[in-house]
Amino acid sequence: MPLNLRIPGPTPVPEEVRAELSRDMINHRGPEYASILAECTEGLKRVFQTENDIIFYPSSGSGTLESMVVNTLSPGDPVLSVSIGSFGKRFAEIASRYGAAVTSLQFEWGEGAEPSVVADKLRAEGPFKAVLVTHNETSTGVTNDVKALADVIKPTGALMLVDAVSSLGAINLETDKWDIDCVGTGSQKALMLPPGLGFVSVSKTAWEAHKEAKMPRFYWDWTNCMNYQRKGENPYTPPVSLYYGLRKSLQMIEAQGLPSIFRKHEELAAYARGAMEEMGLKLFSTPRWASSVVSAAYVPDGISSKQIQKIMEDKYDVVIAIGQEHLQEKIIRIGHMGHVGKADLAECMSCLRETLVELGHHVPAQAVA
Repeated sequence: MPLNLRIPGPTPVPEEVRAELSRDMINHRGPEYASILAECTEGLKRVFQTENDIIFYPSSGSGTLESMVVNTLSPGDPVLSVSIGSFGKRFAEIASRYGAAVTSLQFEWGEGAEPSVVADKLRAEGPFKAVLVTHNETSTGVTNDVKALADVIKPTGALMLVDAVSSLGAINLETDKWDIDCVGTGSQKALMLPPGLGFVSVSKTAWEAHKEAKMPRFYWDWTNCMNYQRKGENPYTPPVSLYYGLRKSLQMIEAQGLPSIFRKHEELAAYARGAMEEMGLKLFSTPRWASSVVSAAYVPDGISSKQIQKIMEDKYDVVIAIGQEHLQEKIIRIGHMGHVGKADLAECMSCLRETLVELGHHVPAQAVA
C-alpha cells in the first residue's frame, strides 16, 4: 500500500516528474543545461507572477530566507519581524544571527498578522530597513494577507521580504502587483518536487539595497549567482535531476493554470476542515486566516497528537504532522498542497476517523467516513 503523505512538505511527487528525475546526467556547463535553466526561469516567473530576476540555489527553503537577509541588509540595520508561528521566528533568528537589529511583532499562534497592528508598529518604532513576513505558516495552518500587509509596509520605504516556501504555486501571491521586493520558496511544496532547490525573486529596489548591503555572504551572493545565470550556468554544481523535474512540474502547472490550482487548494482545505469538525475536533486557526494548504486541529482531551500520528502511520500508511514547539502534543496538522486530490484527503479523513474511535473519542455518526 503506497504511503499517503499528508504532511506540510515534502509533498508527493507526480509520476511524470519522477520519470524526469531518472534521466541521465548532462554537462551543467553546456548548452542543453542552459536551455533547461532558461525554460525553468521563465516558468518560475509565471508562478511568482513577476518580471523580476529569479535566483536559483541548491538549497532548502530556509536557505532562500538567509539569502534575502544577507543580500539586502547590513549589520545594525533595523528590521521588523512579523511572526505568526515557528517559521516566522526562524526568519527573525536568521536576521538576528547576522547582526540586524530585529524588533519582533508576534501574533498569537492560530491568528494572522493584523495589518492595522503592523501599521501602528511601523509608525511607533520605525523607520525600518526591512520587514520580514511569512505568507503561509505551516506550524499553525495560517495564511497572512500579504497584499494588505504590503499596503501598510511599502509606503514606509521598508523592503518587504516574504517567506513563501509553503505557499508559492498554491496560494495567490502577486509579487509585482503587490510590490514585494523579495519572495523565497522551495521545491518540495506546491512545486511538486523533492527537496533541494530554492528560488528567490529580486526586485529592482532589492538590487539597489544589495549594492549597499554589508552582511557577509559567499554561497548566497546574488551578484555571483546572476553573473553565472546570465551565461546559462550556476556558480555551484546544480542538482541537475531536480532541474529536469522542475521543467516538467512547471509545464504541469502551466497546463492547469494558477487560478484553477488556487481554487483546488481552497476546496480541499474546506473539505479537510469540515471533515475534522464533523469528527468533533476543534480547529486551531481562526477561520479568517485558515490556510488552504495545511489544516490544524486540537486533539481531543486525553489523547495525544503522537498517539494519533503513530496509529495512522503504522496501521493505515497515512502520515500526518503533529504540532511544533509548545503545540507538539496539542494539535495535528494535515497537509493538502501540491500533487494531491480529493481521494487522497478522503482516505486520510477516513483513517483519522477510525483512529479517533480506536483511541476512545466519540465520533458523531454523521461524521465523514
